[in-house]
Amino acid sequence: MRHEFILPHPINPYNLDRTFGYIIQLKARRLIYTFLVNKLYEIPFSNVYPAYVNKVERKGRSVEELREVIKWLTGFTEASLNKQIKSQSSLREFFAAAKVNKNASLITGTICGVKIQEIEDPLMLKIRYLDKLVDELAKGLPMEKILRS
Repeated sequence: MRHEFILPHPINPYNLDRTFGYIIQLKARRLIYTFLVNKLYEIPFSNVYPAYVNKVERKGRSVEELREVIKWLTGFTEASLNKQIKSQSSLREFFAAAKVNKNASLITGTICGVKIQEIEDPLMLKIRYLDKLVDELAKGLPMEKILRS
């Protein structure tokens, strides 16, 4: 995400306190955002996976369908997916080991209020792809549509 310094008022040389205070506030926000994003990347996939399972089961979909969606996106086999879940690998490690499907770029829309097409960070993009696929599965879309076939 790119942040620009947009001041709510013109720079007044007699009131630099206000201007510099605003710039410091923006830098603090950027640092907090960076800290939170880096913490997200270190969350183990095995902590996220049960939340995905709960979400799809509550909506009447099966764990097998969820696993099919994850394998489609990541290129993992059943055995390698099980290994990733058991190894406590972080989201960063999980997606580093994955070969993202070439059709993943067809995943569009909004997730958590952010348009997928506007995400610049490659790792965040992969995480959001997975979130979007799980949301589509929970909404009851047919597997052919979810898997972009």
